[in-house]
Amino acid sequence: MWGNTRVWRPRLVFWVGALAIGAISVGFAKLADVAQHLFQMARGSGGWTTYLPLAITPMGFVICAYMALRFFPNSQGSGIPQAIAARYLTDDDDRFRLLSLKMVAGKILLTVMGLLSGASIGREGPTVQVGASVMLQAARWGGMAHARGLILAGSAAGIAAAFNTPLAGIVFAIEEMGKSYESRANGLVLTAVILSGLAAIGFVGNYTYFGELAAATTSFSDWLLVILCGVGGGAFGACFSAGALRASRRIRRWAAFAPLSRMVLLAAICGFAVAVIGIVSGGMTFGTGYEQARGAVEGNALPWYFFLEKLLAGFLSMISGIPGGIFAPSLSVGAGFGSAVGQLIGSNIGLAAILGMAGYFAGVVQAPMTAFVIILEMTGSHNSVIALMCTAMLGYGTARIISHEPLYHSLSRVFIADAIRRKRAEMASAG
Repeated sequence: MWGNTRVWRPRLVFWVGALAIGAISVGFAKLADVAQHLFQMARGSGGWTTYLPLAITPMGFVICAYMALRFFPNSQGSGIPQAIAARYLTDDDDRFRLLSLKMVAGKILLTVMGLLSGASIGREGPTVQVGASVMLQAARWGGMAHARGLILAGSAAGIAAAFNTPLAGIVFAIEEMGKSYESRANGLVLTAVILSGLAAIGFVGNYTYFGELAAATTSFSDWLLVILCGVGGGAFGACFSAGALRASRRIRRWAAFAPLSRMVLLAAICGFAVAVIGIVSGGMTFGTGYEQARGAVEGNALPWYFFLEKLLAGFLSMISGIPGGIFAPSLSVGAGFGSAVGQLIGSNIGLAAILGMAGYFAGVVQAPMTAFVIILEMTGSHNSVIALMCTAMLGYGTARIISHEPLYHSLSRVFIADAIRRKRAEMASAG
C-alpha cells in the first residue's frame, strides 16, 4: 500500500491543493489591502482629490464589468453561488465553466481592481470560488472522484483561510454550501480546513480578525440589545437580500438583448452612485468597511446613519455585475447598525457592534450558525456566546418572515439554469 502511487498520489495532490488555498488566500488578502490603501491615498484627505472617485470609481466599475463579461464569464458577484451551482451540476465541462484556474486568476484580479476603484465589496466570498476552483483542479490532476465533496472542502478551506476562522469554515460548508451535506465529506472538509489554515498561519501568524472583545451581556439593556439587533438587523438584512434578488432578475431581463453594452452602462451608473455616497460619507463607505467595523468592535461609535450609507453602497456594488463579495461589507453594515442601536439605548458599543453583525449577517445569508460562529471566532467574544446565538436566530427568523429565498442559493439557480439551457441547445443542434 505504501508504495502504491494510485493510493498516495490523489492524497498528496489534495493536501497540496489545500495548502495552496491557504497561501493564495493570504496573497489575495494582501493584494486587497494594498488596493484599498492605494485608493485612499489617491483620494487624499482634502482638497480637489476628494472628488477623484467621481472619475476613478465609475471607470473602475466599467473596466471590471467589461473584463468579467468578455474574458472571465461567471466571475461576477460573490462567487459563492457559482460554487454552490457547481456542486449540483454533474457534467465536468459545466463545472469547469464556473470553477477553474482561469477563474482563480480573473476573480482575484477583478476583485482587487474593484477595491482599487473604491467598490464596496469584500474578498471573502471570492475566496470561496477560488478555493473551490483550486480543489476541483487538484481533483482533475490527482484523478480523484467525489467532485461534490472536493468543491465543498475547497469552499470551506477558502472561508477558513480568509478570516482565520477554521470552525466557521466547517459550519459554512455544512449549513450554507451543502444543504444536502454528505457525511462522507467530513474528512475532506476537515483536512482541507486544517491544511489551508496551517498555510495561512505560516504566512501571517495566528490572529483574531477584529481583535478581542471581552464584553458580556449582564444588564437588561444588553439583552434588549440582543432583541433589537436580532430583529432589526434581520429585517435590514432580509430587505438587502430580497432587494438584490429582485434587482438581479430585472437586470438580467433588461440586459438580455445586449448583455455587454447594457451591463457596462449599469456598472458606470452604479460606480458613479457609489462614488457620490463615498464622498458624502467622508470616504467611510469605500472598500470592505473593515476599519469601521473593527473600530466599532473596539468601542468607537460610528455615525448612526453609517449603516444605511454602507448598505446602499454595498447593494449598488453587488447589482453592478462586478466581481466582489458581500461578507465584509455586510459585517460592516451590521457593526454600524449595532453601533446606532447601542448609542440609542446607552449600551456597550463593542457588544452592540458584534450583535449587530450577527443579526444583519444572519438576515442576509439566512445561515444563523455560520453567522454566530464566524463572528465568535473573528472577535474572540466567548463571554457573549449565548447572546450571539440568540441574536443570529432572531435575525434568521425575522429574515424568513420577510423573504423565503436564501440569497446564495437563489443566485446559484441562475448558473444551474444557464447550464441546462446550454445542454438543451447543444442537444438540439446535434439532433
